[in-house]
Amino acid sequence: MSDHARPGAPLDEVDRSLLGALVADGRQSLRTIAERLHVSRATAYARLDRLVAQGVVDGFTVRVNPEAAGLGTSAYVLVSVEQNSWREVRDALVQVPYVEHVALVAAEYDVIVLVRAQDNAALRAVVFDRIQIIPGVTSTRTLLIFAESRGEVPPFL
Repeated sequence: MSDHARPGAPLDEVDRSLLGALVADGRQSLRTIAERLHVSRATAYARLDRLVAQGVVDGFTVRVNPEAAGLGTSAYVLVSVEQNSWREVRDALVQVPYVEHVALVAAEYDVIVLVRAQDNAALRAVVFDRIQIIPGVTSTRTLLIFAESRGEVPPFL
C-alpha cells in the first residue's frame, strides 16, 4: 500500500467485480466490463474514477516476466538500519537500479528489498556497491530466490 492511500467506503460487489475484471485483463475496455457486470458505462467509469481517487486503484501497469526480460537472478535482501533512519534508507533504496520493491517490516531485519538482476555478479554489485553503502544501513542478508509463484486471486475479490 502506498503511503498516501486514503481509506474509503467499503468495496461492494460491483467494485469487487470491476477490480477483478481489470486484474484479470487490464486491456479490456470499460464498456466490455460494464456490459458483463450489467451496469451502465457511466456507472463503470464513475466507479473506477472513485476507486482511483480513493487510492484503491494505485495505477495501471503491465506485469513483466523478469526472466524473459533478462533479469534471471532474484533475491530478497534483508536490511538492518540505524534507529529512526528507515525513511532516508527507503528513499535511497527505491533509487537503486534493479530494486523492484521495498517494505518496512517488524522483524529481526527492518526492511525487505526485492532485487532482480541479470545474474549473480550484477546482484552482488547491487548489494555490495549500492545497498550496503547507503547511510543508515548497518547490515544485510541476501536470500536467493530459486522459484516463485504469484497468487491467482487477490484477497479483495
